[in-house]
Amino acid sequence: MNVPTEVSLQALARLIQTNQLDPDRWVTFPEHGFRHYVLWQHPETGARIALLEVEPGGGFPVRHSHASNQFMYCISGDYEYTHAHVRLKSGSFYMNPKDHPHGPTLAHTRSILLEMYDGLNAYETPVFHDDEFMQGFLNSA
Repeated sequence: MNVPTEVSLQALARLIQTNQLDPDRWVTFPEHGFRHYVLWQHPETGARIALLEVEPGGGFPVRHSHASNQFMYCISGDYEYTHAHVRLKSGSFYMNPKDHPHGPTLAHTRSILLEMYDGLNAYETPVFHDDEFMQGFLNSA
């Protein structure tokens, strides 16, 4: 049995200080009032962990679903899944199962969320993005 050494485990580890994020790695969606920063993405499965920062009045404009399970943890703010009347406030955790329609969403205050997917985000380009934009978004990790 091949057991990883401490050195090889250290090479896989990643530490990111959120107060030192690279400003060029944020992907901004100005027409929807939010920006997105990939903290980690698995190169084979597409699983990812990202920060989502949403300004008041911003959010996702339509109902949609994902090709994997989506997990949201609200670090700060007041973020609503308007169709379900579910509001995430500081300390809230919410899970949307794979293929479950949800949204639209709306930030009532500036909201910072930790967004996680256990596989690919989408089967195809959402109706509110074009293919060129999505290619940049998916390659932002």
